[in-house]
Amino acid sequence: MDLLDPKNLNYGDEVFVIYRNPHVPSVSNIKAGEIVPHPKDPNQYALFLNETLHVIEDDDALYATQAAAEQAYLEAMDPYST
Repeated sequence: MDLLDPKNLNYGDEVFVIYRNPHVPSVSNIKAGEIVPHPKDPNQYALFLNETLHVIEDDDALYATQAAAEQAYLEAMDPYST
């Protein structure tokens, strides 16, 4: 699986995440985001997703490709799908 290490990111990298809809918790989508400078700490990264900056946490799952994110989603939702 193409899970990215948050310590090995670069500004401008495109990453994919499984994004849960905050208004409908049972709905999740694969979304593309971009790695950008953190607005308050120039030594940190942030994820620009849905026109919003998100702080990247150590346990965030960032994927290099949409296919990898889709596979992780399928495995999480149906462990017998592999």
